[in-house]
Amino acid sequence: MAFFNSIFGSKDSIPKENFPWVSLNQTEQVNQLTQESKTRYVLIFKHSTRCGISRFSLQNFESDFTPDPSKVSLYFLDILNHRAISNEIASRFDVVHQSPQVLLIKDSNVIYTESHGHISTQEIQNLIQEH
Repeated sequence: MAFFNSIFGSKDSIPKENFPWVSLNQTEQVNQLTQESKTRYVLIFKHSTRCGISRFSLQNFESDFTPDPSKVSLYFLDILNHRAISNEIASRFDVVHQSPQVLLIKDSNVIYTESHGHISTQEIQNLIQEH
């Protein structure tokens, strides 16, 4: 099991403490981040703490993505503890619920969404740098 933990992380894998995540834990925050997206990019990482693929995607994202705090706010959603928030995001932004899933939002619209192995930190950073 240690081999798989080294690849996928431990079963209780959580986001890095030194990564600038804002925890999404209240439905009202969806209204706030929608407003915030009118002045900056908002990225949501939806994560399942029981899924090895989700842990692997989170680790890759945190290793490969270099956030610019002046341009993007990063929100982390634990979907097992906050499924209602995930449902609100799916409804609000007209996206299918998936996990792991990344959404990049600007001006109240999703401009990028991918899941699983299709999440591209390079594509996200290119979108942010274009504006």
